[in-house]
Amino acid sequence: MSTHATPATALERELLGAARGGDQDAYRRLVEPHRGELHAHCYRMLGSVHDAEDALQDVLLRAWRGLPRFEGRSSLRSWLYRIATNACLNAVARRPKRVLPIDHGPAADPHDVPHTPLVESAWVEPYPDEPLGLEDGRAGPEARYERRESVELAFVAALQHLPPNQRAVLILRDVLGFSAREVAETLDTTAAAVNSAMQRARKAVDERLPEPSQQATLRALGDQHLREVVERYMDAMGRGDVEAVVALVARDAAWSMPPLASWYHGRDELAVFLANAPLNGTWHWRHRAARANGQAAVGTYIAHRADGPHHAFSLDVLTLRGAQIADITSFITRTTDLPDGATFLQWPDQPDDPGRLELYFERFGLPVRLG
Repeated sequence: MSTHATPATALERELLGAARGGDQDAYRRLVEPHRGELHAHCYRMLGSVHDAEDALQDVLLRAWRGLPRFEGRSSLRSWLYRIATNACLNAVARRPKRVLPIDHGPAADPHDVPHTPLVESAWVEPYPDEPLGLEDGRAGPEARYERRESVELAFVAALQHLPPNQRAVLILRDVLGFSAREVAETLDTTAAAVNSAMQRARKAVDERLPEPSQQATLRALGDQHLREVVERYMDAMGRGDVEAVVALVARDAAWSMPPLASWYHGRDELAVFLANAPLNGTWHWRHRAARANGQAAVGTYIAHRADGPHHAFSLDVLTLRGAQIADITSFITRTTDLPDGATFLQWPDQPDDPGRLELYFERFGLPVRLG
């Protein structure tokens, strides 16, 4: 395929020669153009920004040590993806798969106290596609998905349900546009096995993905209408107006809050949840618009006094269906180590988990405090 078989430029050959000779600066310049897309590849495979960064460091170290054995029969890009894919497969084998709360168990009763959180490693994490420079469009003519489509929250969550080799095949073929032969070489298998895995993976992912994708929805909605939806959501939450929030969501909308396992389904249930917890009048809210996973998102900030400083609480990733909000996934920054006698209804009063605060706010360029 032409996008992967492009001959090395004179500069790439020069940098490659210097890097093989031990020049670390030349190696950095050689791999830097590929760093962002390799990071996104590791995120799709692993469902975690933190795990993706660990995997990418492993990839770059393996590539540095393996440069003397790189013979140039494939492009540097293809070679790096082979190393990255196998590093991720090794990582997948060492840990449980990540999911979203809606895939973990049935919806909770909003009258009940939220369930105890699972360990942090159970959940898919949000992806800061804009700060990390993820490009628009498709990676190549054979790619089935756009780059931003392939980091949408539902897509990444669907990938985590695939067996690891099927996950790798689908990403390499349908996201990155590699040929069956190239994928077979990457995974040390046959083109026939790749095509068979591809059919099974496509069927499984298609069954889980909403139609249309968020990218298609956002294009149809347009920038102005999208801003209006986000602004109405922020305004309604900021005023503590349960009815106004519920009016923005689809009849079958879902609201989840990793790291809590609890999630709520349907307008009536969301109204009860909002009235009992975030909008019960105890706290005041402010908001900042953001983007995450190629989707609309909102940073939420909370305080006991309307005129006091508001502290980061959650990154709400919005999944839209037309102009309605179909899903809200609130990635919450607070610690899950509550003092004796406290429940998660008092969660906003607990201190932040520094790791979550960094993952959900700082990486997205959001301030951790307003006012």
